[in-house]
Amino acid sequence: MQGIALVGAGLALLATLGIGLVAHELTHAAVLHAFGVPYDIRWFPGRAADGSLNAGVSSAWATVTPRRIPPGMSAWTLRLSAVAPLALAAPFLLVPAGVLPDPLAGPAPVVAATVAWLGCALPSPRDFSLFWGADQVVANPQCCGDGQ
Repeated sequence: MQGIALVGAGLALLATLGIGLVAHELTHAAVLHAFGVPYDIRWFPGRAADGSLNAGVSSAWATVTPRRIPPGMSAWTLRLSAVAPLALAAPFLLVPAGVLPDPLAGPAPVVAATVAWLGCALPSPRDFSLFWGADQVVANPQCCGDGQ
């Protein structure tokens, strides 16, 4: 791999990772919005009081937190919201069908962007925790709104 291709792949990876992280959180918000659950989106929640964006390197870029759990809401609403980022991988289902070309067979920047995007499509450990503990959250709705 030539040096310029390596730099291009690195830039593609970083740019796609940034966009993908925001898209990941917005998929959570989209599901909550669709089911009428009020939510807050916090950008760079680890940002220091002095406004430093150092937290963007070492912590979350955004978080989505329900403000409150509506009475009678199903735990499946939270479960669906938790695994919603998997929808980011949906276009890649068209590759085996031959509708889209295989991005992993393309140039290095395309491969790097594909890997970053698919990485962002994976639910985080926190998402899986919510998926398995959704019944507890619905049963104990005062947990919401405090960033937990």
